[in-house]
Amino acid sequence: MNQQQNSSSSLNNNQGQAIKSEITKYFRYWYWFLIGVFISLFGAWIYLRYTPKIYATSAKIKILNKAKGLELPSSAFVFNRSNINLENEIEILKSYRIIEQVVKQIDLTVQVLEEGNVLTTEINNLPFKFVKTISNDSISHNASYNILIDKNGFQVNNDSSKGAIIIPNFNSYAVQHNLPFEIQFEDSESAAAHIGKSYILRFMTVSSATRKLKGELDVNMLGKGSDLLELSHTGQSKLRSQSILNSVVGVFDQDGISDRQKVSKRTIDFIDERFVSLAKELDSIEVDIKDFKKTNDFINIESDVELNISQRTISDSQVFDVENQIIITEILEEAIQDQQSTSELLPTNIGVGDTNINGLVGQYNDLVFELNKLGLSGGSNNPTVQILVKKLKDVQQNISASIDAYKSQLNATKQQLTKRNQKYAYQVSSLPLKEKLLRSRIRQQEIKQTLYLFLLQKREEAAINLAITEPSIKVVEYALSNGTPISPNSKNIYLTALLLGLIIPFGAIYGINLLNTKIKGKEDVVSSVGTIPILAELPKIKSGNLVFDNPTDRSVQSEAFRILSANVDYILPVTNNSDGKIIYCTSTIKGEGKTYVGINLSLALSSINKKVLLVGADLRNPQIHTYIDKDKKVAGLSNYLYDDTIDWKDMLLKGFEKHPNHQILLSGDIPPNPTQLLTNGRFKAFLDEAKGLYDYIIIDTAPTILVTDTLLISKYADATIYLVRADHTEKNLLEFSRNLSDSGKIKNMAYVINGVGARRSYGYSYNYGYGYGYGSKD
Repeated sequence: MNQQQNSSSSLNNNQGQAIKSEITKYFRYWYWFLIGVFISLFGAWIYLRYTPKIYATSAKIKILNKAKGLELPSSAFVFNRSNINLENEIEILKSYRIIEQVVKQIDLTVQVLEEGNVLTTEINNLPFKFVKTISNDSISHNASYNILIDKNGFQVNNDSSKGAIIIPNFNSYAVQHNLPFEIQFEDSESAAAHIGKSYILRFMTVSSATRKLKGELDVNMLGKGSDLLELSHTGQSKLRSQSILNSVVGVFDQDGISDRQKVSKRTIDFIDERFVSLAKELDSIEVDIKDFKKTNDFINIESDVELNISQRTISDSQVFDVENQIIITEILEEAIQDQQSTSELLPTNIGVGDTNINGLVGQYNDLVFELNKLGLSGGSNNPTVQILVKKLKDVQQNISASIDAYKSQLNATKQQLTKRNQKYAYQVSSLPLKEKLLRSRIRQQEIKQTLYLFLLQKREEAAINLAITEPSIKVVEYALSNGTPISPNSKNIYLTALLLGLIIPFGAIYGINLLNTKIKGKEDVVSSVGTIPILAELPKIKSGNLVFDNPTDRSVQSEAFRILSANVDYILPVTNNSDGKIIYCTSTIKGEGKTYVGINLSLALSSINKKVLLVGADLRNPQIHTYIDKDKKVAGLSNYLYDDTIDWKDMLLKGFEKHPNHQILLSGDIPPNPTQLLTNGRFKAFLDEAKGLYDYIIIDTAPTILVTDTLLISKYADATIYLVRADHTEKNLLEFSRNLSDSGKIKNMAYVINGVGARRSYGYSYNYGYGYGYGSKD
């Protein structure tokens, strides 16, 4: 349990240390982040200062249902869903036809811009009077005009013209020109306030302006299952965007109204056309009825039937009266014929209608009375009687003649009355046919009249519908513009700039770290070498003395090497004898600071009153002499190894006056066969003798990756300090040094990290590189 807790605690500590290490990698470049934030925020301010402001404008409308009349409930009604296809309405709103009407309505073929020193901004209106003198359809190509206001007037430059058109006194009406517009300031005071300003007029064809607006207009549905549409437009001028959206709404509404009005207008036009033909047909029917009545002596059925019947009745009565007269006359005639003597009276007042006959009959009876009176007294031969008899015969004859004439008259009258009665009877019998013919004509007349009245009613209804046509949309919200621009968004721009100011340095540092395959510090070494100890991290030296020549020095460099000297003692093996300890200073490649570390480690040990011998065992490229201002040809180790007669003690040098316990044995002449010299046995003898004279023998050996000099003598070392240098040693080389330790080729190895924090050299040249050069000339 305790082991698990310790393991967990160690893991947490390692994770925390790793996070802290990663953060530290970036915080050491804090000034990069500060500069990056400053530059990015300044760039954002410049961008916001000289970028046109774009404002968002939106309007909301509701599409009204166009369904009319009584309809059965649909599924949309049952489930409370709209049957309006908003996708269709959106396409109609954005159609070329609607947008073209908007362009022509508010004259979007001219774009007005105010030109500044850096920023050119679109505006809605010019500060002076502007009148376009060319129709929209006459604009055949895009053109641009630059209007400069100076103290004398306008200067107009066209893209196609070479020189400027001068308009003095700010009035183009007084100047002959070929410009498609007129410009004028109302007064000089208004002009004085705008002197030095420049404006741009861009003329576009209707098709270009339509396509441009079609691309700028956006229409979206508001919510699911809603009948609302949101129209949006973005632009530099809020007034222009509002005008565009309100015009789009108006044109779309009027287009829907026009579609509905087309039915009413077509109905009215059709009815007006039918009225002309119906009027002609009615006139023709009325003339035909008039002619029919005139031809048939016909007024109307009821009156004609009544008249004909009354006339026939009268005619029948007249015939009856005539026949009665004929009968009475015949009775009188028979009475006259049956009369046997002249003394008999004739019947009177029997109803004869002829007054002449009645007078003659009365005269005859008077004569009979007179004759009868005379006959009784005078006899038949009385001349008076004879005269009376004669008168009676004459009267009788007159009566007979009158009766004959009267009968002839009555028969003629009877014939006439009979014919007329027949005529009346025919007229009465022909009334049904006439009625049928008349009614067919009246029926046609009534049909045409009914149709005329029906069409007249429908025309009034269509006229009412035309006058009160309901709108196709309801404006929920007229065009409104946001008070703050949507582009550029200052908050987002500054926030983005701040993030970029942090991200770019972070990315640069991350990229540098990612691409840089060299070690940076202890963490890189530990992750690669595992359990091999790290004795110290030596800081970089920017300036000053690179050698620890003052034993009492309290510099960072001095303290670092004191720490290294103390840590070295912990890896040295414990022995019972008092022999000195042999410490190698080596590295993988040259330039990692093994000579620098070896010298300063030996001086640090010497500063604590230890007898120290510094030996230059890098026979191929010696460097110790450069630190003590000695020539590299000074005799040293190579001379001793080569010549049996030479004593190495005679070649010792005192390189540092303040370190009396410190001695140096240089490398000597560069030999052609350093490997043979190091393995001829004299080097081991030298070490055995030196261990009895010194507390520490610090040996500067050759790098291990290209030559085997160090590996051949590594068995004599009590400890090996393996140098790696920050920002110089490749990480993949750590694997090589670890294998040397794991395989036992180097004894008791420990790492020292040199130049921690350095990105360049220490300020002096190691003259090393991967091409570890030997036999270089002086």
